[in-house]
Amino acid sequence: MTDTSGIDDFDSGGPGFGGRYARAVAERGRLCAGIDPHAALLDEWGLSVDVDGLSAFADLCVEALAPVAAVVKPQVAFFEPFGAAGFAVLERVVAACREAGALVIADAKRGDIGSTMAAYAQAWLSESSPLCADSVTASPYLGYEALRPALDLARHGERGVFVLARTSNPEGADIQRARAGERTVAQSIVDAAAAENADGTATVGLVVGATREHGLGLADLRGPILAPGLGAQGATPADLPIVFDGADPAWLLPASSRGVLRAGPDPTALREAFVRTRDEVEAALG
Repeated sequence: MTDTSGIDDFDSGGPGFGGRYARAVAERGRLCAGIDPHAALLDEWGLSVDVDGLSAFADLCVEALAPVAAVVKPQVAFFEPFGAAGFAVLERVVAACREAGALVIADAKRGDIGSTMAAYAQAWLSESSPLCADSVTASPYLGYEALRPALDLARHGERGVFVLARTSNPEGADIQRARAGERTVAQSIVDAAAAENADGTATVGLVVGATREHGLGLADLRGPILAPGLGAQGATPADLPIVFDGADPAWLLPASSRGVLRAGPDPTALREAFVRTRDEVEAALG
């Protein structure tokens, strides 16, 4: 067990996804392990860029990371090019990580309306689906309320939805920092998520990039903040208290994918890189 003294005030017996999340990070610390099997990494690891290489990569990641990470985030896009065989590997990754005690965020960034959004929700958040994860990333840019089927299904199943708020790519600023009355579009997403979490379940988390100043008021969210960008994208553990000043650090979940994965393919080296980064995050956040 890692030193998580900075999150002792978490209600690990709380309801909904928030309670599950609190128990996971209290046991294993505040770092999300990304599983991103992109072609360059497969090649770096000496694996073929085909479904066999994908499968080997995924198995090594699960072996190294699932037993020690509170949260694991497979990037769905890197499984999709391999069609049905790629989704079969993804199903295996999700099931194995959950079996090892890690929460799984399916990084699918789904967003649509009506029955289509409901179908996406069923795919990623319904126990009847072989792709069922503990949470899924979603885009609110067809309107926050368009995500309602996913939000309601997640709440019912004690699962979560991580909604894109302020992403790290510079192109996102045109929309996310546009004004919607007296606040930015991104802040309106934050405020909607905070209202959703007023019931104490922390059903709605946010995605806020760790690599740039976001300009958001996050203090009232009462839900997890997935902060990608640690490592290869340039953010360091020491940056986190500065970038997320004003947010509750107990809810902050930095994510590292390539920064950790470049230590592979040896599972021991991969796990050591993850644990080292996690411990640096815990020391920085206090």
